[in-house]
Amino acid sequence: MMVRRRSRFRSVAVIVLLVAVALVVVIGAVGYQLFNREHQDALRPADAIVVLGGEHDGREDYGLRLADEGYADTVLISDPYRPYNPWDKKQMDRVCNAGTRAVEVICFVPAPSTTQGEAMFVQRLAEQRGWQSVIVISWRYHMVRARYIFGQCFDGAVVMRSVPRDYSRPLRQWVYQYAYQYGGLVKAAVIGCDK
Repeated sequence: MMVRRRSRFRSVAVIVLLVAVALVVVIGAVGYQLFNREHQDALRPADAIVVLGGEHDGREDYGLRLADEGYADTVLISDPYRPYNPWDKKQMDRVCNAGTRAVEVICFVPAPSTTQGEAMFVQRLAEQRGWQSVIVISWRYHMVRARYIFGQCFDGAVVMRSVPRDYSRPLRQWVYQYAYQYGGLVKAAVIGCDK
């Protein structure tokens, strides 16, 4: 009797372990497809370029460069970094004052301080200015989630572009990013967008 219980317990433990391993493999494989692979669109002119908040990793300069190359006359730069530390303040002051006669730069504080807040701000400004399309710049691993949120909150066409940078990371950082991006997708699906 005791031997059968142990045998049954071992069988259940092996099944639970196999299911857990399979789940980790599936989550990892899907995560790789969603967050590691490139999901950006071909560049084309738009009404505005939107630089989402994240890191000062070249995203602001990339947005300004695309405007200088003629892809849009307006660059919207999200400023979710308040309260500023000296590095953030220096970076934001530099890019927020980068406008020229040919390029308008608008720095804004999203409310809420999320991708949803950024998309809702863009939608409101698009309604005021009659915009039909934007280029959105963020991390490669944020492309799928940002596209989904802009699809919920913005009525126009969206061209997604990833920040040109090195995306190699240690495994523990990828585990964190996968969990964060999966969680963000679930949150976006649940709360939707209140335009």
